[in-house]
Amino acid sequence: MFEAPSLIFAAAGLAVFAAALLPRLLMRAPVSMPMVFLGTGVVIFSLAEGLPDPDPVAYSDITVHLSEVCVIISLMGAGLALDRPVGLKRWGTTWRLLGIAMPLCLLGVTLLGWSVLGLSLASAVLVAAAMAPTDPVLASEVQVAEPSEAQEDLEGEDEVRFGLTSEAGLNDGLAFPFVYLAIALSVVGTAPAAWLPHFLAVDVAWRIGIGCLLGFGVGKLLWRIFFRSPIDSVRMAAHSEGFVALAATFLTYGLTEMVEGYGFIAVFVCAVTIRAGERTHGYHGVLHNYIEQLERLLTVVVLVLLGGAVARGLLTGLTWSEILVAAIFLLLIRPAAGWISLARGRTGPWERGVIAFFGVRGIGSIYYLGYALSKGEFAAEDQQLWRIVGLVILASIVLHGVSAGPVITIIDRARQRKALRETGTEEAAPNTPI
Repeated sequence: MFEAPSLIFAAAGLAVFAAALLPRLLMRAPVSMPMVFLGTGVVIFSLAEGLPDPDPVAYSDITVHLSEVCVIISLMGAGLALDRPVGLKRWGTTWRLLGIAMPLCLLGVTLLGWSVLGLSLASAVLVAAAMAPTDPVLASEVQVAEPSEAQEDLEGEDEVRFGLTSEAGLNDGLAFPFVYLAIALSVVGTAPAAWLPHFLAVDVAWRIGIGCLLGFGVGKLLWRIFFRSPIDSVRMAAHSEGFVALAATFLTYGLTEMVEGYGFIAVFVCAVTIRAGERTHGYHGVLHNYIEQLERLLTVVVLVLLGGAVARGLLTGLTWSEILVAAIFLLLIRPAAGWISLARGRTGPWERGVIAFFGVRGIGSIYYLGYALSKGEFAAEDQQLWRIVGLVILASIVLHGVSAGPVITIIDRARQRKALRETGTEEAAPNTPI
C-alpha cells in the first residue's frame, strides 16, 4: 500500500496542476473550477476514511484563518484588476449595490431566519451578515480578468464584470458591522441601549473610517515605492517583483486590524489606490498575476475541505425549511434586491438581470460565520448555522457555476448584435448598455 504522505504529495501536485488548467478549459463551459474541487473534496473524504473530519466547528481556528487569508488575497486581486477610476458616477453601479441591494438582503434574510427557521435574533442577523456579501473568491467567472495596459481601455470595462468585481471588493468589509452586531446581540441582549452606541460609533464609524484611511495611506506609500522611488533597487516596478503584492496585502491588513479597523476594506482600498497610480504600467499585471495564482491555490484547499465537510456530515439534519430559505435567498431576495438597486442606473435590462442574479456566496461567508461563532455565544445553534450557510454556499457554487459561462457568453453576443444594428460592425464598446 502507498503511504499517506506520498498520496498527499501526489494529490497536491495534481490539484495544483488542475488549478492551472481548469480555468482555461472551463472558460465557457457550464462547469466551474469551484464545482470540480468541491466535488473532489466530497469524493476524497467519502472514500478515504482515515482522513480526519474537516469539521469547521472542531477546527474553528483553522477555518477562520484559512478563509481569512483567502479572502484578503482575493480582495487585493480584485482591486488591482479594476481599470475604471473611482468616481461617484463611474462607480454608480457599485454604490447602488452596496447602499440598496445589500441592506435589502440583510433585512430579508434576517426576517426569514427569525420567522421561518426560528433562529434567535442574534443568529438571524449573523446568517444575514454572512450571506449578504458577494464573494470575491468564487465569482471569478463573472469578474474583470486583469488590469489593462492600454489608455483607451481604462474606461471600457463592461458593467456586469465591473459591477460584480467592485461590489465583491467592498461589501465583504461593509458586512462586518452586522457580524459585530450579531455578536453583541448574542452577548449583551437585544436592548438597544446595550449595543447601539458602540455599534454606531465603533463598529460603523471608526472601523470603516480607519479601514478606508489606512488602505488609502498605505496604498499611496506603496505606489510611490513601487513606481517613483529614486533608488532603483527599491523601485519594484523596474524589477517585476510580483510577490510584493502579498507583502502589500498582509501589511495593510495587519496594520488596520491592529487599530481595530476593517482590514478587508483597507486591503481593497489599498489595491485600488496602487492601481490608480501609473494606470497603464505593466507592473500592475505582474502584481495581479501573482495574486491570482496564489488565490487559486488557496481556493483549491478551501473547497476540497468544504467538500470534505459535506461528505462527513456538514448538512446532517437539513430540513425543508432550511432548503426553502436558501432557495428564496438565491432565487428571489438577492435578484430582487439587485434589480431594485440598479433601476434607473447606467445598466441595461439584460445587464441588470445578470448582476442581480450573480450574487455569488462563498469563502467570505465561511470566514464571517467562523469568526462570529468564536467570539459570540451561539453554541446552542452553531450546527444549524453552519448547515444553513453551508447549504447556501453549495447551492451558489452549483447554480452560479453552471450558469456563469453560458450567461456571460450570451451577454457578450447580445452586445455584439446591438453594435451590429447600430454601427454596422460587431466591435461593440464593452460598456455599451444592453
